[in-house]
Amino acid sequence: MERSIKDYIFLSLKGVAMGAADVVPGVSGGTIAFITGIYEELLNTINAVNLEALTKLKTEGVKGFWNHINGNFIVALFLGIGISVASLAKLITYLMENQAVLLWSFFFGLIISSIYLVGKKITKWSISKIIGLIIGTGIAFYITLLPPMENPNALWYVFLSGAIAICAMILPGISGSFILLLLGSYELVLTSIKDFKLTIIAVFASGCIVGLLSFSKLLSWMFKKHHDLTIAVLTGFLIGSLNKIWPWKETISTRINSHGEAVPFIQNNISPSNFNGEPQIIFAVVMAIIGLGLILVLEKVAANK
Repeated sequence: MERSIKDYIFLSLKGVAMGAADVVPGVSGGTIAFITGIYEELLNTINAVNLEALTKLKTEGVKGFWNHINGNFIVALFLGIGISVASLAKLITYLMENQAVLLWSFFFGLIISSIYLVGKKITKWSISKIIGLIIGTGIAFYITLLPPMENPNALWYVFLSGAIAICAMILPGISGSFILLLLGSYELVLTSIKDFKLTIIAVFASGCIVGLLSFSKLLSWMFKKHHDLTIAVLTGFLIGSLNKIWPWKETISTRINSHGEAVPFIQNNISPSNFNGEPQIIFAVVMAIIGLGLILVLEKVAANK
């Protein structure tokens, strides 16, 4: 696919949006990739990193290899993701601690509009697709109810956590960060990155690579063979994930983070009237509308590219 410099800048901005979403436990970067129109290209690009790519490198040189793996796409997208994670992680963490209701309201609106945009890609509804929608909703909803595990530091578990989390990150509606929280590895991974613990980082990255290369092939096959059914299941994932995104929560238990501070560990959704604090209903509605509108604008811009 031929792209101009402007196209690659725009692609990097999509990466920025994906990175911002993946930082928050509960929001999926895969959702952003889907509604901005690069999801299937992302899967195909991941699948192109294979033995054939090595053959291209040997027979056609670096240029043939680079074109085969869609290298410009990879660099532009992951540059945006990297910039986003590095620059927005602290901001989003601060907002989660100080303006949680408004932040979750924004993402709630984002997911609502994503449900509509992903669901409308189904060309024709049928009983099987409705069942797929229900199953996807049930799976995602059940995942949001699971209690987080205690954190085992065994390297095999770190590897497994990476493989599972990366699969979630490329699924619209399921957050890889949230899966890491459930597995008890979120704090370990963040601390290891911050403290540059190479062993943990290398094992986790290896798990991510294995999970990404294997799971993306399954997703690509599903899109080719059962496109509408796959979309229905993914739409269900988005619906089920709303349970995690609900802005008003009560904290059942806390955990101690890497800074020695007590932060929420297990939370239940409650009505705004029962919220222990200022519910900020009007501002919450405004933020939800902004989130909803932002995704609609992103989709409109992507459709005109």
